Amino acid sequence: MQTITFVRHGQSMANVGAITAEHHSVALTQAGRAQAAELADLLPQQCANVLVSPFERAQHTALPYCTKLGLTAQVVPLLHEFETTDPDLTKGMTGAERVPLIDAYWAQADVSARMGPRAESFTEFAGRVEAFKQDVLPQLPDSTVIFGHGMWNALLYWRLMGFSVNDAFAMKSFRRFQIGFPMPNGAAYRVQQLQPGQWRLEADDAVMRRMVQIASLKTSFD
Repeated sequence: MQTITFVRHGQSMANVGAITAEHHSVALTQAGRAQAAELADLLPQQCANVLVSPFERAQHTALPYCTKLGLTAQVVPLLHEFETTDPDLTKGMTGAERVPLIDAYWAQADVSARMGPRAESFTEFAGRVEAFKQDVLPQLPDSTVIFGHGMWNALLYWRLMGFSVNDAFAMKSFRRFQIGFPMPNGAAYRVQQLQPGQWRLEADDAVMRRMVQIASLKTSFD
């Protein structure tokens, strides 16, 4: 049975409301670095391959694990997080100041809308996830571990369950799902292919609880 482990990056500066940074360069917090170090011991110790998003926070989460296992992560551009807003539009804003803009975007639910020239539309984001689902995921070797992002992972799971992404209703429905879905920083989920095109999703509850515990003890703006 093909089993792929998806890991959300450790806590980042954006997750704790820091000032806007470029999408690719958002750094881990002290808690995020501690989560990454712990994941090196908690994730599967037999690993065929490691894939990672091109964004710094995912790569830095993967590094302790790769170092321990003597592996080099393969950067996969399709894995980067949804670039919801152009960072030029939110320059100098804190997380709390960005929230109304983000909420308005999702309330509008225009799948083709972009919040600035350096942002993606929901359709473009969904297209990246779908390309990975169709072209990459079925070809991965068993025991692959993938370090990526919360919203990206949530949309993949949404699509694996068969939900659509093509209109305002689907976009709003996905947003409700994504907000309520258990996906703390460092969360790990296993996706198992039962037969071609049919997948099973399983949470790693122990990893998730430990990641939440680390975040509660070490959160800081360092």
